[in-house]
Amino acid sequence: MDHLKNSISRFLRKIGLLPLADYFRYFFFKWKKFKSNNDFKLVNPEIAIPPDYLMYESYKLDYDKYYFEGRKTTEWIQQLTKEWLPEDKIVLLDWGCGPGRVIRHWTENKYVCFGSDVNKESLKWCRQHLPNIHFLEQDLTPPLKMADQTFDLIYGISILTHLSESAHFQWVEELKRLLKPSGILLLTTQGNAFNNKFSKKEKMEFEKGKLIIRDSVREGHRTFSSFQPKLFMEKLFDSFEILKHISTEKEKNVQDVWIVRKFIH
Repeated sequence: MDHLKNSISRFLRKIGLLPLADYFRYFFFKWKKFKSNNDFKLVNPEIAIPPDYLMYESYKLDYDKYYFEGRKTTEWIQQLTKEWLPEDKIVLLDWGCGPGRVIRHWTENKYVCFGSDVNKESLKWCRQHLPNIHFLEQDLTPPLKMADQTFDLIYGISILTHLSESAHFQWVEELKRLLKPSGILLLTTQGNAFNNKFSKKEKMEFEKGKLIIRDSVREGHRTFSSFQPKLFMEKLFDSFEILKHISTEKEKNVQDVWIVRKFIH
C-alpha cells in the first residue's frame, strides 16, 4: 500500500497535479471529520479553533488532535529542553507556528512567547485569538525582524521538512543569530523512519548523506517535502553543539528530533 501511494504521489508531482490532488484530499478529510469536529465544538465552545484549511495545511484536520496533541507537544518540548534552559524567564520562538497549535499552550508567566510564519492568514487568526503572544511575519528566506541574541529557545516542528537545501542553511544561520549565547534550538526532521517512502534512487542518495528534495510545487507548502539524513544534519549544525539526536526506525514516519546549542564564544 505504501509503495502504491508513493508511486501515485510521484506521478502527480511529475505532471504538476499534486497541489490540486492535495486540495481534493482536504475536502475528503473535511467530510470525514465533520461529525467529530462538530462534536468537539459542542463540547468545547470556549476553545478557539482556526479555519479548517489553515489547520489542514499545517497539521491535520482534526480539532481534538490540533488542540490536545498541541498541548502534549508543548509539554514534550518543555521536558526535552528544561535541563539547558534558565529556570526563570524564558524568551522563546515558535518558528513556523502556523495557526498556533503549539505556541498557544505556553501559558506560564515565565514564558515570553513569539511565533513566526509565512502564512499571513494564520498570523491574522493567531493575533485575533491568542492574546499575550507576539506574532511575526516572515518570508521563505531570512531575515526575521528581531534583534540579535533575543531567544533562549527556538523550536521548529516539521519546518525544515518543507524547505529547499539552500533555505536549510540560510535559516539555521539566522536562527543562530537570534539565539542568546548558549541558546537552545530544537528542530524535527524526516530521517530514517521515512525510508519506506523512498524510491531506489532516493534511498541510495539518502544513505550517502544527501538531502532528498521533492519539489515541483511551491516551497513551504505541505506538498513540498525534504528528507534529512544524519550526515546532512551534522553538516548543517557544524557551528552548534549537538546535545541530543532522537531517531527511530521502529515506527514509520516518526520525525527525528535534533536539540543543539549555540556555541559560547
